[in-house]
Amino acid sequence: MRRIPDVADCWFDSGAMQVAQWHYPFENQERFASAHPADYICEAVDQTRGWFYTLHAVSTLLFNKPSFLHVISLGHILDAEGRKMSKSLGNVVDPWAVFERYGVDALRWNLFTASPPGNPRRFSEEQVGESLRQFLLTLWNTYAFFVTYANLDGWTPATGGGPAAGGETGDDCDHGHEPVLALALIDRWALARLHALVRDVSASMEAYDVMTAARAIERFVDELSNWYVRRNRRRFWKSEADADKQAAYHTLYTCLVMVTRLVAPFAPFISESLYRNLVGEVNASSPESVHLSRWPRPEEALIDDRLVADMQVVMRVVSLGRAARKSSGMKVRQPLSEVWVRGATPGDIEGIRRFEDEVRDELNIKTVRYLDASTDLVEYHCKPNLRAVGKKYGKLVPTLTVALRDLSREASRALAHAVEEQRPFSLVVAGQTYELLPEEVLVETSSPDGYAVAEGDGMLVALNTSLTHELRLEGAARDLVRNVQDARKSAGLAISDRIRLYLDTHRDGNGVSEQGEGLFQPMMGVWSEYVRSETLAVEVLAGTVPANAYTETIELEGETVTVGIVRCEGDEASGAGCEE
Repeated sequence: MRRIPDVADCWFDSGAMQVAQWHYPFENQERFASAHPADYICEAVDQTRGWFYTLHAVSTLLFNKPSFLHVISLGHILDAEGRKMSKSLGNVVDPWAVFERYGVDALRWNLFTASPPGNPRRFSEEQVGESLRQFLLTLWNTYAFFVTYANLDGWTPATGGGPAAGGETGDDCDHGHEPVLALALIDRWALARLHALVRDVSASMEAYDVMTAARAIERFVDELSNWYVRRNRRRFWKSEADADKQAAYHTLYTCLVMVTRLVAPFAPFISESLYRNLVGEVNASSPESVHLSRWPRPEEALIDDRLVADMQVVMRVVSLGRAARKSSGMKVRQPLSEVWVRGATPGDIEGIRRFEDEVRDELNIKTVRYLDASTDLVEYHCKPNLRAVGKKYGKLVPTLTVALRDLSREASRALAHAVEEQRPFSLVVAGQTYELLPEEVLVETSSPDGYAVAEGDGMLVALNTSLTHELRLEGAARDLVRNVQDARKSAGLAISDRIRLYLDTHRDGNGVSEQGEGLFQPMMGVWSEYVRSETLAVEVLAGTVPANAYTETIELEGETVTVGIVRCEGDEASGAGCEE
């Protein structure tokens, strides 16, 4: 081997790689013909005048056609302050340290989702950690939830293909699933949302739009975890292995398998781990690796855009309802009597009516009522932002203040919505029309006594925060259950362990509490069976806690309650065998 003494241009050499890699034209003529022009290449933006250009120049000179059909030109990665990374500045990030701390998948996911690949991007380890927490751990925890309960119930997927899994009969990674009509409405939503995701991600990938594809997957995983799984926990918890429970397992399994295949190009390691357990261990005929399996295909028959849109409206109502509850300081576990909802469109109301049960359960309210478009429970009070308008309007500011203060109810609402949507607003002041910018106006809201109100995107949600005695008792029962569940976890109990539950309010021999009478006694008179079933207790006993019990002391509506837990052995259903 000897070195060629003269090189015409190193970039010319790089541009010639399209023929040199095949040793063309001296051999591999057929392989070269099938591979040229390349479908896709990728490099940083500083290769525009180097590699990108010389590839085309060489190909045009030799073959009179382009060298490649598609290119992604990557923007530079900058430090957290927007400076170019360099050793002299000491701001170079050691990638191996990032790999060790967060994993390769977290770094990859951050780079895919942070911004379009052609944009310069600021990099920080905190962003990688956020990708790990918000996406990868959410996906993993959803998978762990499924595996935990599937193992407890001994559930395994049927093999043999089915459209819900994203392929025709015999397609790899596909498994039998319940017919669509046998599924609960929320199962149908999940599958409709899933197959719409496959359709949209496939379209984005075909268009070389990796950021849009990755962000769509991220949104779906968030909804799968924080909506589908949370809404359906009881279906997995319940002891009956009925058709409803089977449908829930099939739906979640289908979603996890298909998401694993969608995620594979972006996060190759976590997707491989999930695939091998979800598919490889239950289907011997499946491909060995997720990276050898077929890209999923959407099943158009399962896509229901109306259903997906209706559920989006419901999730928006729930989000506004939670914001209203938070603003009022009302605990999430405290039931409320009613919620009033105003939709942005008539179609919104139809969607909410379709999923009223979800709204009631998510917002912990008894009744959903509807407001017409003319009803408004929020009053808006507008005033100028003096820092923004002082220099601009000068002596006109006092007059502007009065004009904003005296706006009609309808005009105030229109101005508030313009500010929310970051639109300018025209206002007549002293006979002259001025255009106010969103940052030049401050908007304050108020709502009637006894209501907590939130609105956005044309929708309004108003919670009735008045509490009856019955509602307070139910709220206390829910608080007690949550505390007992926390105590079970602290005691190291398994999810399925049954217990004997002791509750001591420190009463004397005459049943009189040293703290005075609170809600505990009347609450247990009404809600004891609910407390027993929710905590997997074979019985609930009032009085002194035995010495061998795990104990915690809690505050419940002003009363101190000692919680004692004894795990049961043997015949748990009857309570025999508890460790007394």
